[in-house]
Amino acid sequence: MDKPLTAPSPWWTPHVHADRRPFLMGRNQIQAALRGFFAARDFVEVDTATLQTSPGNEAHLHAFATEAIGLDGSRAPLYLHTSPEFACKKLLAAGEPRIACFAHVYRNRERGPLHHPEFTMVEWYRAGESYETLITDCGEILGLAAKTAGTRTLTYRGRETDPFQEPERLSVAEAFERFAGIDLLASIDRNGETDRNRLAASLREAGLRVAEDDTWADLFSRVIVERVEPNLGLGRATILDEYPVAEAALARPTARDPRVAERFELYACGVELANAFGELTDAAEQRRRFEGEMAEKMRVYGESYPVDEDFLAALAQMPEASGIALGFDRLVMLATGASRIEQVLWAPVPETGR
Repeated sequence: MDKPLTAPSPWWTPHVHADRRPFLMGRNQIQAALRGFFAARDFVEVDTATLQTSPGNEAHLHAFATEAIGLDGSRAPLYLHTSPEFACKKLLAAGEPRIACFAHVYRNRERGPLHHPEFTMVEWYRAGESYETLITDCGEILGLAAKTAGTRTLTYRGRETDPFQEPERLSVAEAFERFAGIDLLASIDRNGETDRNRLAASLREAGLRVAEDDTWADLFSRVIVERVEPNLGLGRATILDEYPVAEAALARPTARDPRVAERFELYACGVELANAFGELTDAAEQRRRFEGEMAEKMRVYGESYPVDEDFLAALAQMPEASGIALGFDRLVMLATGASRIEQVLWAPVPETGR
């Protein structure tokens, strides 16, 4: 007769905490080092509200919903934000030139070795500065995190990255060609419109699965997940640059090619660490993109989120800027050698559904 499985000890059990504590102390040290990094570069640290009228308008991000009850008993929907981005951009519109924010953010339907329902996002914004500067920031922050943790190598599940080497810079189109043999830009016209059937044919030729109801975005994501991401950030970090405009709802098109946008992601050890934009400041275009994202969300999940009208009003006044969001807990994991995100969280969210 099989013995019943023993449930794992809670995180607060002294022996479990003792195992986790070195990772947690590393977390504190890296956070202090990053605060020093931003202060030395004249960033102002800001603290934004977690409750917002809109949690964000990306089709595949899922929010936690709640409501505000007024003194008169009236009720209004609110959400826990998935990013402090909207509030930070309002501060740019208010006149702050350089801001940084360590924000607790919340994403539903996410839990695993690299995902947690509540985690810490570090976001920073530079008004009037190119997003090329953010690439420099990323390289310096990787080295700073490793140095603070007392290591020469970032590690995750047997993969290694030298954080002191200059990151490789690779466009998304180059990555599709290199790792999947797919000409991505052949499926995008000069207006940024995508050709689903053309990309589907390319995937079939590359031996990748294609379903009848797959959209262009579904196919794009499949190549990224199955062929591209596992090859990024190995040996040295990778800057995956110039995403298609259709996959960069908050970024402006590049001056070089209107099919692609000023968006990059930072990878180390095959792990996505950060997402950066040359920020879109055209409020009308931003509304159009949000509406498109929410139409897709309704199609796939049967729900959508409101658009933050206050954000769009602020966007019309926001200066040209660049901004980036970095998963702080993941950075700590790679610098300290942790294998699961719960190891670097002081008090993880309880698991449900057991």
